[in-house]
Amino acid sequence: MNKIIFSLILALMSINVAFAATGNAEAGKTKAAMCAACHGANGIGATDTYPNLAGQHADYITKQLNAFKSGTRVDPLMAPMAAGLSEQDMADLGAYFSSLDRTGGSTASNDGVTTETGAAAAVQVAVVYEANAISGKSLYELGDASRNIAACIGCHGKEGNSNVLIYPNLSKQHAPYIEKQLHAFKDKTRTNYAMNQFAGAMTDEDIADMGAYFVDTKAVAHIKVKRVVTIAAITEEAIAGKAKSAVCASCHGADGNSLVPMYPKLAGQHAEYTTKQLKEFKSGIRKNPIMAGMVAALSEQDMAELGAYFANQKPTLGNGKGSALGRKLYFGGDASRGITACIACHGTSGKGMAKAGFPAVANQSVEYLTAQLTSFKAGERDNDRNSIMRNVTKRLKQKDIEALAQFMSTMK
Repeated sequence: MNKIIFSLILALMSINVAFAATGNAEAGKTKAAMCAACHGANGIGATDTYPNLAGQHADYITKQLNAFKSGTRVDPLMAPMAAGLSEQDMADLGAYFSSLDRTGGSTASNDGVTTETGAAAAVQVAVVYEANAISGKSLYELGDASRNIAACIGCHGKEGNSNVLIYPNLSKQHAPYIEKQLHAFKDKTRTNYAMNQFAGAMTDEDIADMGAYFVDTKAVAHIKVKRVVTIAAITEEAIAGKAKSAVCASCHGADGNSLVPMYPKLAGQHAEYTTKQLKEFKSGIRKNPIMAGMVAALSEQDMAELGAYFANQKPTLGNGKGSALGRKLYFGGDASRGITACIACHGTSGKGMAKAGFPAVANQSVEYLTAQLTSFKAGERDNDRNSIMRNVTKRLKQKDIEALAQFMSTMK
């Protein structure tokens, strides 16, 4: 059974993992005895530094055990614990823990904050920064486009209840554990391309806020968070790029708004993304005989200036008619087919994430979007990082591609 792993918040990198074994919860209950010392007899972590496994997706648990065993996820405590496990053992453990109630016997105080006693409480020290749950909710639900942090809700669901089996539930998880994992992604001691990008852009305060949010999501459920809109700065590079863009006008329009649907709009596209594509046309990583000739004489400075110029132009509306199926796939994916929601990388409004390398798809023509999705599906376009787009599109049917193109084109 193939699954796509796509992490983020937040947000996820796609990897195909095959699990031959089918888990047996009763068998897993017996095998889980060795896990109890850290993760509790009922799957609730013995301390805040150990994750709750109760109610977690079986697929996710099995994947992590495989990663600990293979060494792709490094942990000196878990490595020897997983070393002797067979594929069947891992599947059984996943099945058992996923069957447990996520609220199972947690020793929490009335306000939802875990209570510590004895020596552990005695060594607690006050922290200078007071974490803000509302700020954590804002970052979780909306991300921060100005810092290229994607919204976590696209992958991990409302209040941390993931609807996609390969993305972990964050709901009912200890705040210190969530903070620990975000710090690990931030300093890359835990590797996942998308999560490394998103967490890498977070401050320590952001991470603390995220932890504070998950202490009690219900406490701030009534608060509606608002998005902060940023405007691209007109730089010297952008001014220089205007003169150099004349050669692009015949296909992409004088201001980056192509009048020919088969050519992409460059207006409003992230400078980093446009520059990357130009470099890859020149190097041959992205293959296109027309573009290869156009970029052959461009220097890296030329490319940067063109990217900056087009990023400052306002895109015109796309020609899409909208699609209920396209909207569903964009915002929710399809867990039954292992299709990741597009929102995780391209954002709630289709504006993408510049520093993470995820382009804006809003306002593009239906024809161009259809062509690119089809090209990724066929493997004809392969300059996506970590095969993210190829892994997603290979599960799309032609009607899915057409529906997504119709919907994304209407985004703005």
